[in-house]
Amino acid sequence: MIKSMTGYGKASAELSNGKITVEIRSINGKNADISIKSYLLPKDREMELRKKLSESLQRGTIDFFMTWEPNAAESARKINMDLALEYYRQVCALGKEIGAESLNAQDPNQLLATILRMPDVMDSGKQEVINEDNWPAVSAAIDEAVRKICDYRETEGKALYEDVTSRVRTILDLYDEVEGFEAERICAARERISKAAEDLRVKLDPERFEQEMIFYLEKLDINEEKVRLRQHCRYFMDTIDNDPCPGKKLGFIIQEMGREINTTGSKANHAGIQKCVVKMKDELEKIREQSMNIL
Repeated sequence: MIKSMTGYGKASAELSNGKITVEIRSINGKNADISIKSYLLPKDREMELRKKLSESLQRGTIDFFMTWEPNAAESARKINMDLALEYYRQVCALGKEIGAESLNAQDPNQLLATILRMPDVMDSGKQEVINEDNWPAVSAAIDEAVRKICDYRETEGKALYEDVTSRVRTILDLYDEVEGFEAERICAARERISKAAEDLRVKLDPERFEQEMIFYLEKLDINEEKVRLRQHCRYFMDTIDNDPCPGKKLGFIIQEMGREINTTGSKANHAGIQKCVVKMKDELEKIREQSMNIL
């Protein structure tokens, strides 16, 4: 069964210092265009992740997100005690150096508040979230998110399959209608030419007239287009049923189907056939739009 390139998967892992949430989103694309949108992932794990996503999802515009929710204890900003004490010692030394005794004698709370505002005294909270110890749990969450997006793609693929195959069948039914107009088209063409000759008061040689009619009708013959279109439709169905990733190939088959439908329209010379051709073009365009999302 075919898969869609549209999908979404989400999973999480509980770590000692908080919770990691992994989200993967994909839409259609010609190749595997992977974008990792998280600073949490260690650089030495990036190639491993890209390989996993590429092998599992194969094609599409793929966005990978990772967010971290720290525990209450982890989320609190921490004081860099060593740096704060060093600032204090330097402030006291500065007071002695410049003879500003009042600087050392000022309110300790005020001095403390001043030191806490100095650069890097308060830890910004940025730290290594993922390490060698908790990577197995994070990796398991990534695997689960990948499984979920693959399941999502399979579900979407079933809907795509039903839609495009029903439209292929509609095109074949419309071409059956075209066959019903062919005899009428030949008679109408013969009558139209005969009437034009009568209006112009041209005397036609019956034998020559039949020869010219044969040449004229050969130019309007659509038997070759009919055979080729049906072959293309069968190839389309065989490909979508048997190829695990038929998206690109289906695009080429659709081009050939469009060529035969367009040629039929150019040779139609009949209002009923033209209506069928317009309907076939409409169905084929919808197939083309949907096939762009097939893996």
